[in-house]
Amino acid sequence: MAEHLNRYGQPVGAALPLWSARAFPGGITLTGRFCRIEPLNVAQHLDALYAAYAAAPDGRDWTYMFVGPFGDKDAFRAYLTTAEQQQDSQCYVVIDTLTDNAVGTFSLMRVDVNHGVIEVGSVAFSSALKRTPLATEAHFLLMGYVFEQLNYRRYEWKCDSLNAPSRRAALRLGFTFEGIFRQAIVYKGRTRDTAWFSLLDNEWPQRKLDFIDWLAPGNFDTEGKQIQSLADIRQSRLKGGS
Repeated sequence: MAEHLNRYGQPVGAALPLWSARAFPGGITLTGRFCRIEPLNVAQHLDALYAAYAAAPDGRDWTYMFVGPFGDKDAFRAYLTTAEQQQDSQCYVVIDTLTDNAVGTFSLMRVDVNHGVIEVGSVAFSSALKRTPLATEAHFLLMGYVFEQLNYRRYEWKCDSLNAPSRRAALRLGFTFEGIFRQAIVYKGRTRDTAWFSLLDNEWPQRKLDFIDWLAPGNFDTEGKQIQSLADIRQSRLKGGS
């Protein structure tokens, strides 16, 4: 962070004379080429989400979540109902626009409207969503909403420090690793060190261009496989490439 001196000669952060509190995330719908994001509605989304998660061969996708796996549909319904009714977070569903089926959920949470800080969390992507263009586009759409419509300053990603796939995903999406909060949480009867990542508003314009280039139709071959990775596109731009 650049230093500025106050009248006592002390280094301080840059002034934000026009700063004001931001709005809480709302029940918006965001539409892309591969997916659509809409607010969780248990009555509408329960069956498709339960089927999507039930397609997994075991419960390992829930190991690093605070909830799950779920023994039956009633238990899953109770979880979704609680998520839908939360007043301090907003849960969204990812819809595959090809099938119009719900294939995953994530939330905007730990919302600090006064300081413009928000976290994307409770990311529960089914096997139909993981490692697909839909997953990347879903994160891209939500980031755009946070930075361009809500005008937040800081977008956070946190996970169990032992959750290697989540940490890789954060870095791939352009977050910066900030460190480990040791023994930060107790969940599911075990301790957790938490890895922190962030993306800032002044970093978003470049990240946005990376996502646009990666999601472009020309970046996929006839079998739908990527030609350039998101990381390669980012590195090329940083080196002054096209």
